[in-house]
Amino acid sequence: MSATRQDLFALLDRLGVTHVTHEHRPVFTVAESDDIKAALPGGHTKNLFLKDRRGGLWLVCALGETRIDLAALAKALGAQRFSFGAADLMRDVLGVSPGAVTVFALINDQLNRVSLVIDRALMAHDPVNFHPLANDATTSLSPAGLLAFLTETGHRPLYARFDEHGLPEIEGH
Repeated sequence: MSATRQDLFALLDRLGVTHVTHEHRPVFTVAESDDIKAALPGGHTKNLFLKDRRGGLWLVCALGETRIDLAALAKALGAQRFSFGAADLMRDVLGVSPGAVTVFALINDQLNRVSLVIDRALMAHDPVNFHPLANDATTSLSPAGLLAFLTETGHRPLYARFDEHGLPEIEGH
């Protein structure tokens, strides 16, 4: 059974993480959300659910405008060629549908099958903004609040810095 938005908010509250949620029309792409982003401060994200050839699962959370060279990222992580994870796999592992991929879906990855990569540029913003398990709202929280959530769910992120061409440098890897 996948966590609900209320389950997510209860977890954040239990952790003492301040969060604010803004309801809006459903958005499925970064481009569709330009007007929403303009009305909300902070770092706005794109989230990529990826699968490598060995069956490894990855979630990449980056600033919406960050270019990401997926072939270079796979190589930097020691993964074999990335492809986008299938919708059924996304639902099974993260409990969300395409268009609603979010770091908060890691609440549903209780087997810790997903490796997380966070764009270091995203973490320079306060707040950071993600969908709360559905794409009809945006939840804002501090980077420290995000890290508290990740610690609670058992997901230790890898950090990447992407250059203007989307080439990554993985910290500590």
